[in-house]
Amino acid sequence: MVERENLSKLSTLALRNRREGLTQLLPPLGEILRGSLTERYLTCGKPGCKCARRERHGPVWYLSVSLDQTHRTGRTVPSHQVEQVRGWIENYHRVKERLEEDLRY
Repeated sequence: MVERENLSKLSTLALRNRREGLTQLLPPLGEILRGSLTERYLTCGKPGCKCARRERHGPVWYLSVSLDQTHRTGRTVPSHQVEQVRGWIENYHRVKERLEEDLRY
């Protein structure tokens, strides 16, 4: 009976160690973002503007996030932050892949 209890403790310890190891591979939570980044070109509608000659304004970068099946939110992203936001979105996909990979075992 003692042997069985030791195996149980070792198994729990092994799982804790595995979890700790996996958390070390994850990016900081502040650098994970679930959403999509879209490049948009806009028209303003002013008659004398370049967009009246089919030269749209842009690119304007837009971050879109689904809150649930019926609600979305979004905002524009300044061009100097596009690469950073793109990296955060990539981090989200990496974390999601790791979690799904871990569920297969």
